[in-house]
Amino acid sequence: MSPAISRHARATWQGTVDDGGGEIALGSGAFTGEFTLRGRVEDVDRATNPEEMIAAASAGCFTMSLASMLAEGGTPVRALETTARVRLEQLDDGFRITRISLTCVGQVPAVDQERFAELAQRAKATCPVSLALAGTEIVLDATLDATLA
Repeated sequence: MSPAISRHARATWQGTVDDGGGEIALGSGAFTGEFTLRGRVEDVDRATNPEEMIAAASAGCFTMSLASMLAEGGTPVRALETTARVRLEQLDDGFRITRISLTCVGQVPAVDQERFAELAQRAKATCPVSLALAGTEIVLDATLDATLA
C-alpha cells in the first residue's frame, strides 16, 4: 500500500463578513491571496475566493488525470487546457456550490474526438477532486484542437 498524501492550506479572517477580509494560503507557499465577501460575489482584481480555489483544484486534478490516461493508452499529450467554472448560488437553504463546468481543449496526436471525449469523461468521473465533490454536479465539454500550443 502506498503512503497517504496530505496537503494543507490556511485561511485567516479579521472583522465582519461584510467589512472584513482575510488571506488564503497554500501550504506549499506557491500561492497566497486576499479574500473578502466582495471578492467572492463581484469581479475583483487580485483577490481570490473559495470557489476559485475549488475551480483550480478541479481543473488541475482533471487535467492531470486525463493526461495520465492518454499517456497510459500510448497517446501522450502535446497540450491540454482546462477551464473550470464553479457556480455559487443562494438557494432556500443557503449558499451552495451547484455546478462545476469543465471545458477542456486538447492537442493529442493519434487520438480521435470520440476516444478523447471517452477518456475525458472517465477522468472527470475518477479524479480525486471530482470524487471529493461528488455532491455537486460536474459537467464537461472536451474537444481536440490541433492548433493549441
